[in-house]
Amino acid sequence: MTQVQTVTGSGVLNLRVGEVVEVLSEAEIQATLDERGELDELPFMPEMLAFCGRRLTVHKVAYKLCDTISRTGMRRMERAVHLTGARCDGQAHGGCQTACLMYWKEAWLKRVDPGAPEAPAPAASGESAASGASGGSGGLAAGRRLLPILEVAARKEPGPDGEERFSCQATELLRAAPTCLPLKDVRQYVTDVRTGNAGAFFALRALLVGLFNRFQDRSGRVLPSWLQIKGGLRWGFVKGRLVGATPSVTLDLQPGELVRIKSKEEIVETLNQDLLNRGMGFEEEMSRYCGQTARVLSRVDRCIDERTGRMLQMKTACIVLEGIVCAGAYTVSCPREFIPFWREIWLERVEEPA
Repeated sequence: MTQVQTVTGSGVLNLRVGEVVEVLSEAEIQATLDERGELDELPFMPEMLAFCGRRLTVHKVAYKLCDTISRTGMRRMERAVHLTGARCDGQAHGGCQTACLMYWKEAWLKRVDPGAPEAPAPAASGESAASGASGGSGGLAAGRRLLPILEVAARKEPGPDGEERFSCQATELLRAAPTCLPLKDVRQYVTDVRTGNAGAFFALRALLVGLFNRFQDRSGRVLPSWLQIKGGLRWGFVKGRLVGATPSVTLDLQPGELVRIKSKEEIVETLNQDLLNRGMGFEEEMSRYCGQTARVLSRVDRCIDERTGRMLQMKTACIVLEGIVCAGAYTVSCPREFIPFWREIWLERVEEPA
């Protein structure tokens, strides 16, 4: 493959939320990737091949992201977007169930007129590969050439104990977004509004919450407790109290069931001082949904550790709820929209409406 370090010319689309784009063919995308299957250090993953040739809507402009690996704050990403409905299904990564929104470089997309007719669907698997072998612009032949490279790139070197380790966009984000984006850089909040990532009020609130959290983090280290605001807690004011083992409840919730997220006060009673319940964190952003009802989307028992690439196998499955994502209200309008995992002890069944 041709090694490409930067995107130039037609690769700069300056996309906005709501625009319709078409994902390029496998062959066109392959031409942008280096020998590791990456562009600007961002992997193109095997799970993304299924979207080639499809039309999708820009969901968020992914020019920044929160660092969940080394906790350095916000990082800057160049010329990338998230597309509506394009979450990773984990099939090439050991069945990981995190369901991350995938990053799409603008060089892998083209802007289209929503009213224009769509191109014919790619050739079926039984058709001849001759068109791909003769230099066609897409088709499964290109996909067959690209897929093995991407599958190899989806694995890291095994751990010291021989344990399988994975590589994906989430594990490689510090390489793909090497530059920190300071909280005080007000241009990011203008960009949030200009691109359609957030409204003006949401962006302003995110800035104020970020400034408040920065003050709280510092005051908790240097001020006596009687001068601290709510004990130096970050916005959302979640404080775990337990020491030692934390409680559990088994509800055996199944997809489609209706549940209510318990109150913050009830959930706090299940958390230790690190805001963990049996190793799973309850973050301040999740407290925004306390008291709401939602349907169970799925049960989750495995996910990749972004720091190490190891597959984490949960002893007890946790729950994903329909329509509940991290909106970035308390994390400087981060557009990643993580899907939170919920312990069953934080939920309760409710009666179906009549």
